[in-house]
Amino acid sequence: MLKQRNVFMRKHISEIAGMVGKSVELKGWVHRKRTSGKIIFIVLRDHTGIVQASFKSENLPEKEWEAAENVAVESSIAIEGKVVSDPRAPTGYEISGSSIKLISASEPYPITEYQSTELLLDKRHLWLRSTRMTKIMKVRSAVFRHTRSFLDRNGFFEITPPLITASAGESGADMFTVDYFGKDVYLTESSQLYSEAMIYSLEKVYSFAPSFRAEKSRTTKHLAEYWHLEPEMAYFDLNMTMELIENLISSIASGLIENEGELLEQLVIDKKTLSVVKPPFKRITYEKAIELLNKKGKELSWGDDLGVDEERMLTQDEKVPVFVTHWPKEIKPFYMPINPEDDRTVLCADLQAPAGHGEIVGGSERVWKYEDAIRRFREVEAIKGVKFNMDNYAWYLDLMRYGGVPHAGFGMGMERLIKWMLNLDHIRDAIPFPRMSNRVSP
Repeated sequence: MLKQRNVFMRKHISEIAGMVGKSVELKGWVHRKRTSGKIIFIVLRDHTGIVQASFKSENLPEKEWEAAENVAVESSIAIEGKVVSDPRAPTGYEISGSSIKLISASEPYPITEYQSTELLLDKRHLWLRSTRMTKIMKVRSAVFRHTRSFLDRNGFFEITPPLITASAGESGADMFTVDYFGKDVYLTESSQLYSEAMIYSLEKVYSFAPSFRAEKSRTTKHLAEYWHLEPEMAYFDLNMTMELIENLISSIASGLIENEGELLEQLVIDKKTLSVVKPPFKRITYEKAIELLNKKGKELSWGDDLGVDEERMLTQDEKVPVFVTHWPKEIKPFYMPINPEDDRTVLCADLQAPAGHGEIVGGSERVWKYEDAIRRFREVEAIKGVKFNMDNYAWYLDLMRYGGVPHAGFGMGMERLIKWMLNLDHIRDAIPFPRMSNRVSP
């Protein structure tokens, strides 16, 4: 057990509320600073929050007073002092400082109060220190934690698929090609096929890993690298899959309300917008969605995909996510089986976030019979004018040749989920270091 060094004990800022009258040591970074005569006020920041400390010249040794006078914003410091209640202070408490020590000086900080979006992206490594981004990253961590917790409670096993693959999800046109010891391979756009392989031993699995898309889209919901949740479930059908998605998303929303309520309030998120996210979600077919959009002024035909504008129009007045089911086979991948009740469509569902935030989940039953898989490969080749290298899919087809079973799964873009739940203007703020078609640094 660590021995107490002296009357001062290092604390985090969030811990001092119940310590009025006691002496503490705090370590962190200078968030703000101002001087008033012989008093210096420093707002200190650590990962738990901010607090104001005041230093009087008569209470500090000369060298420490000089340090306080010269310390710059974002310098790292250690302070000691007594916790006092002060309603005028930013958090209702203040540290009456008796010591300040410089850990590391900061050069003039390049981010000031008003800066362009591009500068903030160029200086992302520094902008992540802002109080807003710190809060968003805390919520992001909580979303990941609640996601894993729900799946673990419901009998899923987490798996770790490769991110380098020889199998292109479609034609490879939207995948990043890399040189792999002289051979062209891809950064995965989905770990689904590997997750499918694992259901034959573990039955219910999920991968939680980055995926990569080489789309040159520059919308508020597109990233070139994002975190992708991909569960696969043996013996599940489409309805069971949609129920699982509903319960997962509802559980994440409830977890945030119960455990991160204060953070949500600080980010000006009305918890009522998440409390209403309860099953069942509305379900409409693709055909019905086209009808609704055409009534709103669109001119869409069967087989047209939904873009950002269409997704926004479809859900801008909704409070809860909406499933769009049974899409045309022409615009969906080879692994989705034909709907036996309408051979124009496949057994799939996309989940659209409310308030126009767009698609966050894509799921479907999976082709599981060898003959059906071959037929779907050929259909997609004919429809899209592509040619699959079937050698790359031999292992995938083996799954069906050796005891195939009905199964289903889905993929959820975690940054899109966070963008919706925190009502962010742009998906780039849902991830620490965004990778987009026009940005690969820092």
